[in-house]
Amino acid sequence: MGRMFHIRLQLRRFMRRHRTIFAILRSLMIFSAGFGGAYGFIKASISENSGYNPHAFAIGASFLFALACVGLATLSMRLRFVKKKLHKIALHNEVLADRNWELQEAEQRARHLFEQQGDLIVMREQDGRIVFVNDAFCQTAGLDRENLVGSRFAFGLIEQGDSALEPSGTRVHDQRIDSAIGPRWIAWREALVRSDAGHPALLQCVGRDVTDRTETERALADARDQANAANRAKSRFLAMASHEIRTPLNGILGMSGLLLETQLTPEQTTYAKAVRTSGEALMSLINELLDYSKIEAGKLALEAQPFSLAALIEEITELLAPRAQAKQLEIAAYMDERLPTFVTGDAARLRQVLLNLAGNAIKFTAKGGVAIIAEPGIWPNEISFQVRDTGIGIAADAQERIFREFEQADDSVARSFGGTGLGLAISDRIVKRMGGRINLQSELGAGSTFEVSVPLPAALERGEQNSFSGPDLTGQSIMLIAPPGLQAELIERRLQNWGAQTCLVAETEVAEALLPERAWHAVLVDDAIGSETARSLGMAAQRHTTRLIVLVTPVSRHELAPTAPFNGYLVKPLRAASLAARVGFDVDGAAATLIDDPVPMIAPPIAARAGAGLSILVAEDNDINALLMRSLLTKLGHHADIAVHGEAALDSWLAARSAGTPYDLILMDVQMPRLDGIAAAKRIRALEAAEPGRRTPILALTANTLVEDRYACFEAGMDGFLVKPIDRDKLDEALANLAAARQVAA
Repeated sequence: MGRMFHIRLQLRRFMRRHRTIFAILRSLMIFSAGFGGAYGFIKASISENSGYNPHAFAIGASFLFALACVGLATLSMRLRFVKKKLHKIALHNEVLADRNWELQEAEQRARHLFEQQGDLIVMREQDGRIVFVNDAFCQTAGLDRENLVGSRFAFGLIEQGDSALEPSGTRVHDQRIDSAIGPRWIAWREALVRSDAGHPALLQCVGRDVTDRTETERALADARDQANAANRAKSRFLAMASHEIRTPLNGILGMSGLLLETQLTPEQTTYAKAVRTSGEALMSLINELLDYSKIEAGKLALEAQPFSLAALIEEITELLAPRAQAKQLEIAAYMDERLPTFVTGDAARLRQVLLNLAGNAIKFTAKGGVAIIAEPGIWPNEISFQVRDTGIGIAADAQERIFREFEQADDSVARSFGGTGLGLAISDRIVKRMGGRINLQSELGAGSTFEVSVPLPAALERGEQNSFSGPDLTGQSIMLIAPPGLQAELIERRLQNWGAQTCLVAETEVAEALLPERAWHAVLVDDAIGSETARSLGMAAQRHTTRLIVLVTPVSRHELAPTAPFNGYLVKPLRAASLAARVGFDVDGAAATLIDDPVPMIAPPIAARAGAGLSILVAEDNDINALLMRSLLTKLGHHADIAVHGEAALDSWLAARSAGTPYDLILMDVQMPRLDGIAAAKRIRALEAAEPGRRTPILALTANTLVEDRYACFEAGMDGFLVKPIDRDKLDEALANLAAARQVAA
């Protein structure tokens, strides 16, 4: 079979190569066969012994003619079929020729494009020999294409950049090469490509000159590093400046506080208060600069902890009330009862923003009042805080400028109000960091309204009782006698939300005329109309109501409350819970809850509250601060020993421990000569770990307020810290907690 197939294959090849000879041979064979058959048939039929029969001859001739016709028809059909097939083949060949021409043109265009491409293109065999380069590669290499093709040329490598491998197998990397036009950065893309079937793949390298981009990126990176270094240096400078300023400021504020507790003449008291006020203003400036530095350095961290929204707002108004009342201004707070009582967010930063806005409102208001209002925002879980005032207002052209750093509405030299212009800029950045916004509506001479909208979701762990429910005063008539202003409007609004029918009266004559018209559920009289007038109205109103309440300030409380004719009083600014308790209490049990806010008493020293005083070691290298700490601790009933540096503190602690009279507390200054507070605390903790005994609490005395400084204190084993200037109340509270813990342990 194999031999026959080989013979047939050879014959077919011969036929394709010699078509003319094969056609002549086939024609001769057909003619010879036809002629021989016809001649033999006729010759045999006319012979003497053939038994010629004309009829049989005609039939045979007809049969042969029929066979010839069938053969001719078959041949004709086959020729027609072959002709059609040849026509199709011709058409196909024409299409193939066109495609081949198009491919040749495309190849020429691609080659021309490759050669004219600005990117460097080179194709290499597996052994590194170059099979193709474009003009850009030749220009960069400084060689002709004839010298490059077939060689193993490679650029000199100066620096290897980053490299990566894509999922497709393409390798991407950067190189700084030594080229004919100087050092250049090239971004290479290397991949294997197959040129022809049956041939090994070629390595195609496409390089783009990214020198300008790389140098720009490196310049930007260097500039960024320099800026970060400058920010760090600025932060360190501010921290150092803060420490150096807080240290003497601690003495100024502390000593002025101690001075005010002594017997002074009125003139001396005025001077001492001026010193303390100036020190507090300087402290506020330092805090603003530090906050601004933290924001600039991106170190403003936010917490998300549950806190009481109503308590936050009311604490802010109560904190600012003395400043407002000293200027004869009203200050009030209102919280919409649709808001949750407990929300989740950063209470400290929100308090800072609202304190700044409300403090500015008091600062720029000479007559009228200031109100802080909390209502639901326009978005889910959003709360809107409005700080309104009746102050001087802000011009339209200055409303956008005041939110920039070191800018004020009045930037003239002769401006009436001082300040750094950082408060609003800091508040704006804090609010944006919290995901909120600040809006301002103001008209020159007609007051301002700052609206702070921040997302504060309800504290879920508080459950369904996370809301304040006021008393049901539906159908009850309540008269409020007060001068017109923000405070009266907010009180009336709250009473109306509880269902009361309110009557707000500003004139005493109108109030006296309206009192007999009905039985009043409660009558509220604001002492702002005058103490004698308020008492006179109270006498007239006691026949028409069983709840006669006077609204007083902490200063006037001793004059009007709880003397007749009033049976209750509320201290301004009002708390919602206090107002609800006053207007909703049962008259039969009113005597037990007559006074809502008792007069604050000066707390006795800790030694009087917790028994004997504490034995405290104070490590402080500044003589004035050491004297201040000794005086404060002595006034609080404690015994204080002073160490002027860390080594002295360590020696004193060891001596007291060896003598069996260990210190109850160590107040450790962080920055001291010879041995700083951090190192001293670490040594103390190491010695305590090596020997059994009671652990001595250590509180850091630091003028540094950066978070990393606090972390360093805790990592050294300290139990807490007190920031200079030392706040007497915070010191008292810390010592009280320690004394109570000591008594429990005993």
